[in-house]
Amino acid sequence: MSSLRYRTIKNKVFFYTTCFLASLTVIPLFAIIWELIKKGYKQINWNFFTESAPSTLDAMLAKGTGDIIPGGIANGIIGTLLMVVLAAIIAIPIGIMVGIHLSEHPKTKFSNITRFLTDLIQGSPSIVIGIIAYAWVVKPLGSYSALAGSVALSIMMLPLIVRSTEETLKMLPGSLKEAGLALGASYTSVILKVLLPAAFGGLFTGILLAISRVMGETAPLMLTALGSTAINWDVLKPTSAVPLLIWEFYNDPNLIDMIWSSSLFLLMLILTLNIIAKRIAKKWRVQ
Repeated sequence: MSSLRYRTIKNKVFFYTTCFLASLTVIPLFAIIWELIKKGYKQINWNFFTESAPSTLDAMLAKGTGDIIPGGIANGIIGTLLMVVLAAIIAIPIGIMVGIHLSEHPKTKFSNITRFLTDLIQGSPSIVIGIIAYAWVVKPLGSYSALAGSVALSIMMLPLIVRSTEETLKMLPGSLKEAGLALGASYTSVILKVLLPAAFGGLFTGILLAISRVMGETAPLMLTALGSTAINWDVLKPTSAVPLLIWEFYNDPNLIDMIWSSSLFLLMLILTLNIIAKRIAKKWRVQ
């Protein structure tokens, strides 16, 4: 009886300790969100999403009269979306194909080398990847551009897409592929029409997480996209991004309010992508 009571008490202590420690990890997140909402909501209006970044003079005049700062971050939003879409177009097909190869041939020497290099890229500092993209794209083209920024972001997206594809395909039952082959389907058809659709949830979740990871990167874009004060749709010219605008606003004391609003927008966008990824992973979980 005493042994049962002791184990019950120990179980409750462990449970409440775990809950307490889990709560400690959540507190900083809510504190950050609250701080951003408290200081960033003032600048959130229609112009914030439709106009380009304000100048120092506009911000100074607005602060002098007590008005909200005119302008917005439309150039950063457009630049971010442009580079992320281009990066996804580059990284998704390559990442999925590499992940398929690693799952189908997991023990070959080539697969082991590929897996090692993938982990190496994932652990590389983003500024190093920016330098690589600068040497590969900016120098040959002779200009900073959205294309160079998207190349840097695609390199950062690749490891997460590769590993999520590999792990998701490994979770599929082997009988699924055997059934497709037994029905006379070619190996390529089984991969493209049976395995990939069955693994859609894991693949899409990995893609969304990869996108949310690179969406807040600043360092590689400083060496590749450079930034722009106007909205730019040309992928061969310098363009801005929300993280770049936050860095530019930081260097101007008159634009402090824009820093909080831009950070709030970026945080909510990334948080939304992560929530969507979690929902999809739960709904399309491989059984």
